[in-house]
Amino acid sequence: MTYGKAPTTPRSTLVITAHAGDFVWRAGGAIALAASRGEKVTIACLTYGERGESAKAWREGKSLEEIKEIRRAEAEAAASTLGARVRFLDAGDYPLLVTQELTDQLVRIYRDTQPDVVLTHPLDDPYNGDHPAAARMALDARVLAQAIGYPSEGEIIGAPPVFFFEPHQPEMCGFQPEVLLDITPVWETKRKAMECLAAQQHLWDYYTDLGKRRGVQLKRNAGPNLGLPHATYGEAYMRPYPQVTEELA
Repeated sequence: MTYGKAPTTPRSTLVITAHAGDFVWRAGGAIALAASRGEKVTIACLTYGERGESAKAWREGKSLEEIKEIRRAEAEAAASTLGARVRFLDAGDYPLLVTQELTDQLVRIYRDTQPDVVLTHPLDDPYNGDHPAAARMALDARVLAQAIGYPSEGEIIGAPPVFFFEPHQPEMCGFQPEVLLDITPVWETKRKAMECLAAQQHLWDYYTDLGKRRGVQLKRNAGPNLGLPHATYGEAYMRPYPQVTEELA
């Protein structure tokens, strides 16, 4: 159920990620599904992952600016493949710092996109401080964007539900797969988007295997009459806020 919008308004999804590749590995299926339904998907990419997630380019002797351009081009190609628009804030990674200026930029993006749903990182990640920093600002900006007195351009937003997508080391991040999303219809699209990220080619097979494992778990929890295909792919999510619903399902 969508509150506060006319029925003819296309749904809007906002994805807030720390680095250029995060949205593909963690939420590429959700993005592709939303886009396939004609929904608007905006990705706010806080950094290019130029320092911490571009080891291949550094070993090849590329400069910082060259690496940024490589990662930007890869992310743009991946977003286009998924059917989304990506905005780059170029805040600098390793470390990504929580700042009022960056949070304010996210407030403006919230008010501009008027999201019905928000996807971002979990709040805990002992291996990469950039991820919880992005999540903290994503949640803070969501609250500020609802406040009529907060000085920012655009109309205030409602309270869009937030989903944390699965981190690389879920067991170490307190992540529980509370929501399993069937991405089987768009799996090939997600895989093509993954292959746009040549800087992190070592992750292509990892996230293919993860998609298969989550697909197996999805089938085990879907009930006997869903009719899922033998080869099922899934993505896992958590919810930091209560679900609002008219019926239990």
